[in-house]
Amino acid sequence: MNKALLSLAIGGFGIGLTEFVIMGILPDVAKAFDISIPDAGHFISAYALGVVIGAPILTTIGNKWSATRVLLLLMVWFTIFNTLSAFATGYYSFIILRFLSGLPHGAFFGIGAVVAGKLSKDGKEAQGIAIMFSGLTVANLLGVPLGTYLGKNFSWSISFLMVGLVGIVAVLGVKFWMPKLTQSTKTNFLSDFKIFKRLELWLIILLTTIGTGGFFAWYSYIAPLITDVAGYAESVVSYAMILAGLGMVIGNFLGAKLTEKYSPLNTVAIVLCMMALCLSLNTFLASNKILVLVMTFIIGIVSFAISTPIQMLIIKSAKGSETLGSSLNQSAFNIGNASGAYFAGLPIAMGYGYTAADWVGAAMACCGVFIALFILLLRKYKRLIVIFPRKKVFKKG
Repeated sequence: MNKALLSLAIGGFGIGLTEFVIMGILPDVAKAFDISIPDAGHFISAYALGVVIGAPILTTIGNKWSATRVLLLLMVWFTIFNTLSAFATGYYSFIILRFLSGLPHGAFFGIGAVVAGKLSKDGKEAQGIAIMFSGLTVANLLGVPLGTYLGKNFSWSISFLMVGLVGIVAVLGVKFWMPKLTQSTKTNFLSDFKIFKRLELWLIILLTTIGTGGFFAWYSYIAPLITDVAGYAESVVSYAMILAGLGMVIGNFLGAKLTEKYSPLNTVAIVLCMMALCLSLNTFLASNKILVLVMTFIIGIVSFAISTPIQMLIIKSAKGSETLGSSLNQSAFNIGNASGAYFAGLPIAMGYGYTAADWVGAAMACCGVFIALFILLLRKYKRLIVIFPRKKVFKKG
């Protein structure tokens, strides 16, 4: 079972690597294709769009097969198109390949999270999901800095060949270490989509989009925060990213521990409160060279402590169609990626400085807290309906 979870973590490592390494080598890709950096930013958007579209579609299609087979096919797809990305010859070919590379992302994490929970001992489901997500956090700690270094000093294409190599290892891991699992779900296409009638599911998707968007509002502009606000040289940014990555690794398992102690929803509310507080505090401390690095590490911890509880939250809410619900959360996470960066960029463009991004992130995290509290109230209201049912009045005759 440990090897099976490790194969999921390796897949998560590859996904985290391809999602975030492009940000470090974006100027190099732009130079290679003779385009502007803003135009090169479309490659990030294309991948995110692939995740959003691919998650529900591939998950629903794959539900008729065993989870093992679906995970294997998704990772084969991921490996092929990321490897082909290294041989892209121009803007259009690369943007198409980035879109195709992103399609299996959400489905792999969505199905993988449900599988990780089933492979774990009773009461330890959160730890199993955290092990899978540890691949994503370790990618930020080790893989992305290494991929960025290779891409900048040799060729940007090497970074994607590296992703392809990790994908091959993940394929072999799933093939030989994953036990033969049953069908992902026993429901059909129409039954799966009935979960969209549930108000709580939509609220959780909104919570993921807005709440995790607070993290991306900060993370998207961490480089200018380190250089322009704190006054460090550009070379320090890579070390700051490693600090953030180390925080993410710790936060991932901390979130799992908190989920076991409290409920997933309570944990999400607590973590988002801490995120809002830390991002607000960072606006005052970012000009201090020592404290900005300390806060980078702390925000990394807090930000990824939400990954496991919020995944468990939507899995429980999507009862009967767990894999679809789980994959939808990955779509919401990537919408949060795009929206956090966009909204944080607005006050910066207006001339309010790079610390304004942290205020935006804190506001988005606060909105996430209010949504979590609303879900808690909604659940209590439902309990009251069960305890005090309405009396039925029957007419005689």
